Amino acid sequence: MSDDPETLRQIEELSSDDRPLLVLDVDDVLLEFIRPFPKFLEARGFSLTMASFRLTGNIAEKATGRLVEQPEVTALLDEFFLGQAEWQTLTEGAVEALATFAGKVEIVLLTAMYHRHRDTRRAHLDALGLHYPLLTTEMAKGPAVAKLRGDSGRPIAFVDDQPSNLLSVGDFLPDAHLFHLMADNSLRAFLPPLPDRIAVVQDWHEATPKIARVLGI
Repeated sequence: MSDDPETLRQIEELSSDDRPLLVLDVDDVLLEFIRPFPKFLEARGFSLTMASFRLTGNIAEKATGRLVEQPEVTALLDEFFLGQAEWQTLTEGAVEALATFAGKVEIVLLTAMYHRHRDTRRAHLDALGLHYPLLTTEMAKGPAVAKLRGDSGRPIAFVDDQPSNLLSVGDFLPDAHLFHLMADNSLRAFLPPLPDRIAVVQDWHEATPKIARVLGI
């Protein structure tokens, strides 16, 4: 896996910090995605049927029943993220959880999206009161999180709704504490069992004390 040069540039802009590190995904961890996205699609003449844990193959044009292929899925996601402030609200308990950690740990938000959407997402997060550093990446998250941690060996926790991202971070940082959190837990039915090293949490209420424990706060 290679580094994303733009992500590395963003990391280099951050101030040096030796506190325990908490890295958080955004979509379906801090901001709702899988609940508002179908409403966005409906407004544009599409429907989403979650027959598997992926978007491609599950979005259909309502008028014809035609399944949307990857390029059109990408275009729809682009449009959604450009207008995310209209659609995406906070995941229940996220603000309270982050307030628990603020000042005690370094909190960094790491979102997998095109870099061109970073300013839009930054503005939306700021409007919601989430003023934590935001990084975007178009590649695997493991290299970015390893770079964020640095060489200090400080405790680190990583929270994401995508198993592939958790596995990527675990590959690069075997001692990282990994937490699988989903805004909509019904989607877990589409996932295979996760490795034992990934802690499955149902919501922020459950996640907060477990993260605090592993970060030593």
